[in-house]
Amino acid sequence: MTREAGRDGDLDERVVLLVAGAADLAVSAVGSALGAVRGLLRRSDAAELAAEAEHELTARGRLVLDRYAAPPQAHLELLARHVVARRASDDA
Repeated sequence: MTREAGRDGDLDERVVLLVAGAADLAVSAVGSALGAVRGLLRRSDAAELAAEAEHELTARGRLVLDRYAAPPQAHLELLARHVVARRASDDA
């Protein structure tokens, strides 16, 4: 076996170890998430929790849409409206 073949074997082994470690981490995370879901389903106030979660998600959705969907008002038009409002209040 040459030295380069030994390096390829080390690389293959490292890749296998990394993949196995990542798979174990994923399985552990999924197991923890399922445990949390089971705990939530056992609660007597699950309906209220679901309603509160829906309300929270709706509010977050509104914030996101307001932030990214609505274009900001034109700066010069905003200034012009202030000037018109100020002149109207000065004339009255």
